[in-house]
Amino acid sequence: MLTAYDFISASIAQEAGVDIILVGDSAANTVLGYATTREVSVEEMLVLTRAVRRGAPGLPVVGDLPFGSYEEEDALAVRTAFAFRRAGADIVKLEGAGPMLDRVRAICAAGIPVMGHVGLLPQGAESSADLRARGRTAAEGIAIVEDAVALERAGVSLLVVEAVPAAVADAITSCVEVPVIGIGAGPSVDGQVLVYPDMLGLTPGSVPRFVRKYAELRTEWARALRAYGGDVRSRTFPSAAEQYGMSDDERLEFGLRLTAIQSGVRPRPVLPAQSS
Repeated sequence: MLTAYDFISASIAQEAGVDIILVGDSAANTVLGYATTREVSVEEMLVLTRAVRRGAPGLPVVGDLPFGSYEEEDALAVRTAFAFRRAGADIVKLEGAGPMLDRVRAICAAGIPVMGHVGLLPQGAESSADLRARGRTAAEGIAIVEDAVALERAGVSLLVVEAVPAAVADAITSCVEVPVIGIGAGPSVDGQVLVYPDMLGLTPGSVPRFVRKYAELRTEWARALRAYGGDVRSRTFPSAAEQYGMSDDERLEFGLRLTAIQSGVRPRPVLPAQSS
């Protein structure tokens, strides 16, 4: 599983054999430049979801319900979930258990599959200091396992487990039957998810410790832009092969008409040949 936020990233994910796409609220940081995921709106997420759906028509798409769009009441959660379904999402994702169990039940009762999310819950983070691993004490680890079990009983079809010790993820995988997707949760889960700008080396600065970089595309992207700028300034771009031409006759006619325009005289219309 991989995030995608637009037509191109989704189409490449499908081409590369990704199994499932998450239109993650991480787009708040990676695409829209917000400081936290709590700032992205439903409308912004729906635009991204529609683009991803067009880019990957053959893949399951998960739409991440943004902060403030489902927590308050069941009716709000269902309305938001339906908006994501209309935008092309096959599944919607929400964070947490506890009061969110009722939201899961309501959305499932409306016929929309739900992906749960336990462990680190980024929407609950008010600052970067809150983005830390969870479940590193026995009590906290057991609470996360209990949340995962409760979410399965409430009806979720999949679970994301984020930033927990491998032992906690192992326990969740052994206690539930739905597929478990890990992000910073060890290797024994059923699948893995990463934020694609992180794993492609596009994200500036540091990335979470669970990210493996498979490329350094930010460096290559910047190199290409610098090369483009140099070619433009030196007028070596575009080359003759990158331009469009005219036939000799059309170029001559163009020159005559241009001379007439430049001298302020309207060119006479070209009349069709008269038959005798």
